[in-house]
Amino acid sequence: MESNNWIVENLNNAINTWNEKLAEIWRLLTESPQSFKGGSIWTVMVNINDALKAIGYALLVLFFLMGIMRQFNSFSELKRPEQALKLFIRFVLAKAAVTWGLDLMMAMFTIAQGIVTKIMETSGVTGHGGMSLPQSMIDTIEACGFWESVPLWAVTLIGSLIVTILSFIMIMTVYGRFFKIFIYAAIAPIPLSSFAGEETSHVGKSFIKSYAAVCLEGAIIVLACIIYSLFAASPPSVDVTTTAVTQVWTYVGELIFNMLVLVGTIKLSDRVVRDMMGL
Repeated sequence: MESNNWIVENLNNAINTWNEKLAEIWRLLTESPQSFKGGSIWTVMVNINDALKAIGYALLVLFFLMGIMRQFNSFSELKRPEQALKLFIRFVLAKAAVTWGLDLMMAMFTIAQGIVTKIMETSGVTGHGGMSLPQSMIDTIEACGFWESVPLWAVTLIGSLIVTILSFIMIMTVYGRFFKIFIYAAIAPIPLSSFAGEETSHVGKSFIKSYAAVCLEGAIIVLACIIYSLFAASPPSVDVTTTAVTQVWTYVGELIFNMLVLVGTIKLSDRVVRDMMGL
């Protein structure tokens, strides 16, 4: 709602910032690393991944030999065909993990994105709708005189500042997920090389589990956004019989509470995934 009142404009600006960041999150959740920011970041990460494969192959041999030395007391035990075949298969699979690890990781990300897309389609929430200041609240604020507006300035200034801060915390968390995906993609050959040794394979398993959790964070974030959109579909209830300051404070307080619930859930999405999936 357009208004010449400074208090109304201040609240509307904060709410618009929140709506813009929420819409941006909705867009980011359907975006792939290859298309993020034009794909330039992904290209650099792929180049780093290719460069680290040489180190990964060297570590692959080292972990493989360490595994043999710790597992067998003498080389005579390796003469048994079943033991030699087992070691050969382990080495081949570990080399394949280093060579095509990035392809495997992108396949996992594609599956996670499919889950996000299916949740969006099933929910029926478009993600484009945003909240707005109710007309009744605008009328109440505009009806206040100068002296009555003084405490409203402080209330709306603090409330708008908190809403703006929460907006940027929320969007930073979603961007942080992309940054983690880029980091995992770049460094992948190093931890994946640990599969060559039986005693060091837990490093590679931990890496895969951790990466899967990062991918699944998108599903938790989109679920939180959908629940918030439905929860905040109706504006906060305000008693119109109270003073203007009380009405605005009640509205802003409930608005911030709803936003805090969403921001908190998004911030803890990584922990929710790990607790839920045991990753």
